[in-house]
Amino acid sequence: MEVIREEQNGITIANIVGRVDAATSKALEEQIMPIIDEGGHQLLIDCSKLDYISSAGLRVFLMAAKKVQMAKGKIVLTGMQQSIKTMFDIAGFSALFPILDTREAGIGELGG
Repeated sequence: MEVIREEQNGITIANIVGRVDAATSKALEEQIMPIIDEGGHQLLIDCSKLDYISSAGLRVFLMAAKKVQMAKGKIVLTGMQQSIKTMFDIAGFSALFPILDTREAGIGELGG
């Protein structure tokens, strides 16, 4: 699992690559939370290269959502494969995040 960070139009983009499971969720947390702490309150998480997510990975998304909400920011998710989207739907997380098809739509949602 790897997180590749970019900035575009004042929006922080975190590209998640690989699998997020019990073995890698801590690494995801250690890479996503500092982005928020450093002021990344308009955060687009590009999931187009995310191959798998477990409940441990979903927990990191929930923690990030709470932290960004407290900072009056927003997280938008983009590019999800159908299997990942199904996991978010089953867990009820689709109601917590705008989930859009493209990065461009996500940037637009965040006002970029």
